[in-house]
Amino acid sequence: MQRTPVAPPDFEAALLSLRGHRMRPEFHLEEVPAPTRIAPYALALTGEVNPTADPDDMIGNGRFVVLYDPDGQDAWNGEFRVIVMARATLEQEFAADPMLGEVGWTWLTEALATEDVAYHSLSGTVTRVLSETFGGLELRSGEVEIEIRASWTPEDTDLAPHLRSWALMTCQAAGLPPIPDNVSQLKQRR
Repeated sequence: MQRTPVAPPDFEAALLSLRGHRMRPEFHLEEVPAPTRIAPYALALTGEVNPTADPDDMIGNGRFVVLYDPDGQDAWNGEFRVIVMARATLEQEFAADPMLGEVGWTWLTEALATEDVAYHSLSGTVTRVLSETFGGLELRSGEVEIEIRASWTPEDTDLAPHLRSWALMTCQAAGLPPIPDNVSQLKQRR
């Protein structure tokens, strides 16, 4: 009988720090299979921004991945790496905005600052996609999508602020207004 390897204490501590957080009601988290080739230990979550229970009302989504290699990796400058992605459809007028990439990156860096995330070695991209439909597809005037991808190395095993900053950035990309400090958002009644 083969035993499942026990996760190292630092990875266990990181996983425990991700539990039990209250997110805004429009943001829904789910654990999904993690990548297996990049690091010996990993966790992956997906998040959907949806103000209702109807899947057709989703306005944004993303992915949060934690990688851990107890031997460290030179490219990470550490043992952990957090990888995030956020995607949302934007209004048509954003298609030609030359500042869209910078705005998307600012959503990320401001979310990291808001949650006081301790990190280093930040890198990433902001991509805009303009899609137009033709032929038998339902004709739309064009759809603009933004995708923010980034990764960084956490300074410690408390990954809670990293998770909250990713959720904040994903909700901002989806167009939800920020919730002011010291204000609790109530769930909408149906």
